[in-house]
Amino acid sequence: MDYVDIRRNSIHCGDSLTILQKLEDSSVNLVITSPPYYNQRDYGGIPGEVGGETSLDQYMNRLYDVFHECIRVLRPDGNLVVNLGDKYVGGSLQLVPYRFALGLLEREPLKLVNEVTWVKLNPTPRQFRRRLVSSTEPFFHFVKDDGYYYDLDSFQSHKDRNRKRSGKNVGKRYYELIKSSDLSDDQKQLARKELEEVIEEVKRGELAGFRMKIRGIHAEPFGGQEGGRKSQLDTKGFTIIRMHGRSLKRDVIEGPVETIRWLSHPAVYPEYVVQEFVKLLTRRGDLVLDPFLGSGTTAVVCKRMGRDFIGIDINPEYCRLAEERVNNAIPGEEEWVI
Repeated sequence: MDYVDIRRNSIHCGDSLTILQKLEDSSVNLVITSPPYYNQRDYGGIPGEVGGETSLDQYMNRLYDVFHECIRVLRPDGNLVVNLGDKYVGGSLQLVPYRFALGLLEREPLKLVNEVTWVKLNPTPRQFRRRLVSSTEPFFHFVKDDGYYYDLDSFQSHKDRNRKRSGKNVGKRYYELIKSSDLSDDQKQLARKELEEVIEEVKRGELAGFRMKIRGIHAEPFGGQEGGRKSQLDTKGFTIIRMHGRSLKRDVIEGPVETIRWLSHPAVYPEYVVQEFVKLLTRRGDLVLDPFLGSGTTAVVCKRMGRDFIGIDINPEYCRLAEERVNNAIPGEEEWVI
């Protein structure tokens, strides 16, 4: 295969597989994308587009071909993030994202690091009589090697900086538990005193949080696994566990579905979700690839955050739309969801 030098910060209109085959091996830091969902939406009716296959197997095989090339161009320390939606057939959920993830792991030398759940804060307000509204989608995080780049501190860092605590509610439930416990009066008095002290530490920002265990209410540690904590439960009737550092980084991203009326695209990728993965998995100046660029969200986020990008989409109208959005994007901007 003769590779060509596809310049950074460019959008290419055409078949993803054909264009990907022109990229050099191990040249991309992050692949992040959301392929068209199986028989879910009208993405323009372009001949050869993914998503309109007559069977789920055909759909999967086309995706596997595309992602084989994505994995080839991914650096050893790179990351691959894929979002897929599910599909009901005959009233039964097909588990499309999980079938895809398992099939990719069987075919390629990858490891699955996380399934990150996107919780939609504003799911489509359509209630079904016989099932609940779908309000989550998975993002699968794959890697080729254990040495993948990972900046955990940057993930949802705005929540660390903007975390606010209301003094009247912090620890309130523990006061109620102390009152209802079978501790002696002296132990209850000491428990309330130490609880007040740790609450003040949280208010001053010295702690990320705390937990309190009370004898007879919370599960007690067995053996010597918790050492001093077990001793405190035995002697004082309670123990306080202080949590230092920033908030726990969980495998959940909460954010709204994009609802931009002027965008002529049926499924706009959420900028906030892409932003969090870009911060977590790349450095400034790294190269990000989206082989199903759609309306251009990945490219927009990269421009705003100082990353380079290559975008591919088969629909000329979407490519035009993506170019327009990128041209209007302002470097240095971030979208925050609190």
